Amino acid sequence: MEKKTKHSFIKSKYLSNKHINYFDVYDDLFKNFVDKKITFVEVGILNGGSLFMWRDYFGKNARIIGIDLNPASKRFEKEGFEIFIGDQQKPEFWNFFFNKVGNIDILLDDGGHTNEQQTVTTENCIEKINDEGLLVIEDTHTSYMKEFDNPSEKSFVNFSKRNIDCINYRFPSIDELPVSNHLDLEREKRMKKILYDNVFSISFFESIICYKVNKKLAKKNVKVKNQGENLNHKDFRYGNPDKRDTIEELKQALDINE
Repeated sequence: MEKKTKHSFIKSKYLSNKHINYFDVYDDLFKNFVDKKITFVEVGILNGGSLFMWRDYFGKNARIIGIDLNPASKRFEKEGFEIFIGDQQKPEFWNFFFNKVGNIDILLDDGGHTNEQQTVTTENCIEKINDEGLLVIEDTHTSYMKEFDNPSEKSFVNFSKRNIDCINYRFPSIDELPVSNHLDLEREKRMKKILYDNVFSISFFESIICYKVNKKLAKKNVKVKNQGENLNHKDFRYGNPDKRDTIEELKQALDINE
């Protein structure tokens, strides 16, 4: 029987706050990691209930690590978890963290939910996630909430939409991606390289965004042909190529100037 995250959530001995639609997304994203030897990191652990949820769900082979701003969270080290106290909005914290922990398989961001916190976490964690691993940012509905200074051009959802553009610009015959106002030039340049070199896909769910990391698959696209027989069929995308007037009429209708 396939394990379900909601069952592990219910079993946890400490309080955890989740939204009910998240469990189906978790099950979809995490099912292939169950009972595997993985390193799972959650940002924002509060009362600690989710730590026990993830331990129960992933199994005894999983290394579960929590990150929080509150020093009281260190109490969960007695329960066998690794706990780090730090600010996810500071790149220097992430440098310290990964120097201590090494690469990881999944990072779930349930931290402060501000644009900058979610963006900095994405910038600093993708390169440290193993192939076929995941960066999952939840509560992205804050990109539409006034208390988080949104909706805005610099929301995390808009940042991730921009990142969709970045990975599509790997296609070889497209010009350079236009500069945006979301990050300064140095950060944007670095983020573009991170995406090009590491991110295979980005999935959007209601209130959750997932970056799938796979360096082997995040490669420049190349056109290929097989050795099958060429039937020399004509290309009718712009109408019948034997009727030039039809092509010109269609181009005019589509406002194509060539």
